[in-house]
Amino acid sequence: MKRKIIIDCDPGIDDSLAIMLALSSNDIEVLGITIVCGNSPVEMGFENAKKVLKQMNRLDIPVYIGASQPLKKEYISALDTHGSDGLGESFLENVEGYQQSLTAVEFLSKTLNQERCSVIALGPLTNLAHLIEVDEQAFNNIEMLVSMGGSYKAHGNCSPVAEYNYWEDPEAASLVYQQISKLDRLIHMAGLDVTRKVVLTPNLLSYMERLDSDKGEFIRKITKYYFDFHWEWEHIVGCVINDPLAMAYFMQPDLCRGFKSYVQIETESLSRGQSIVDAYGYHRKKPNAYVLNEVDVEGFFELFFECLLHKKKDELSLLHKLIVKEEQ
Repeated sequence: MKRKIIIDCDPGIDDSLAIMLALSSNDIEVLGITIVCGNSPVEMGFENAKKVLKQMNRLDIPVYIGASQPLKKEYISALDTHGSDGLGESFLENVEGYQQSLTAVEFLSKTLNQERCSVIALGPLTNLAHLIEVDEQAFNNIEMLVSMGGSYKAHGNCSPVAEYNYWEDPEAASLVYQQISKLDRLIHMAGLDVTRKVVLTPNLLSYMERLDSDKGEFIRKITKYYFDFHWEWEHIVGCVINDPLAMAYFMQPDLCRGFKSYVQIETESLSRGQSIVDAYGYHRKKPNAYVLNEVDVEGFFELFFECLLHKKKDELSLLHKLIVKEEQ
């Protein structure tokens, strides 16, 4: 049977790639996409999700608008990273209509009370925090929760210590981790320690275009701005694609390794949004997270290319060579 998921996201360039990956899998059924403010304002994220669904010929997937503001902090977008349209300044045509009668939280509540379903959270955790507030049992019913967010030893991407999703709404992230602790369960934290190692390079993108000109051209359109941003700010030839790794980990958990630990999210001052990982058990608290800290980069790109482009491994003869070359 296919594993059922809800994608909670803030599209966003790398969110869009993760959505494409999920929709390409034969083993996943996407029940819906819920939008949260983050990389882009919530209405823009809604429009961007529809653009991706149109590209994938999957406008049957419903999209629901969620939180437009963090729980307590002022909303600060990441359009400087993702472009003025949130999708790499590709300025793709909007998909008309598609408005849903339910909000994101209402959809999450209804679905999680009816279905065995996992949630892949690719943005700030505001929608899930609101779900805890209005229907705690529905949150408790989540089968597996993967969060692209946080960091263990890696430096932050919006402050010296914080990853953007948790920095954007630290109170929401803190509430979600506290609720997971109450349930004596684990959130799967796919943070910067592993996602930073997954870099889509110009060579890999060109290879993708050779294998599938339609998807390759679409990905080039939405990532060009991202490539330029990473070069300007990090001197990386390519772009880090955080969110697809979180999705790939859900699809194939052996791509990453990690450890169980208690994690708490700082909500104030200079360390706002920092994920404090008690790897050595100082607080003597039960683990509430499985913190990913190792990744099989080649395995990720094998899955990404095979699934997204519908290619068999023997049709990807150049992939290993390109990855090795870029890592050297």
